[in-house]
Amino acid sequence: MSLKSRQKTEAESADDAAVRLLARREHSRRELWSKLADRGLEQASIEAALDRLESSGLLSDERFTESFVRHRIGQGHGPMRICADLRQRGVSEPLVQAVLDASQADWEALAHDVRMRRFGPVLPGDYRERSKQMRFLQYRGFPTDIIRRVMTDEDKT
Repeated sequence: MSLKSRQKTEAESADDAAVRLLARREHSRRELWSKLADRGLEQASIEAALDRLESSGLLSDERFTESFVRHRIGQGHGPMRICADLRQRGVSEPLVQAVLDASQADWEALAHDVRMRRFGPVLPGDYRERSKQMRFLQYRGFPTDIIRRVMTDEDKT
């Protein structure tokens, strides 16, 4: 097999693998790059394949970010956790902030709902249980100011 035909095969392999991964769900460019590299594909072939996918509109960090944010809000995650997860997947900070702002999520209402589903409607009376619930909301990615308001606002429904 000549070098030219091997390169063509490598490029086709990268394209095919990337399209198969994107058919399952949206991916960020860095996430897709990592998965293709794990398959042993050459860096040049991966970059070329990702460039082709982006130019054809099949790969979009913006679309991935929008989908990811919607999904995570639906799971009851707060803005800090969503932001950290997206940074880990290689999405730029300005894009993350733009999508979070566009989501128009009511983070306080979401935090309240998450707390209610997990712990019930009655706010804790003792310090230990209160701390436990606050740590849970913090782990979910809600800012401290929202957590404080949620933990003091009994009448919110």
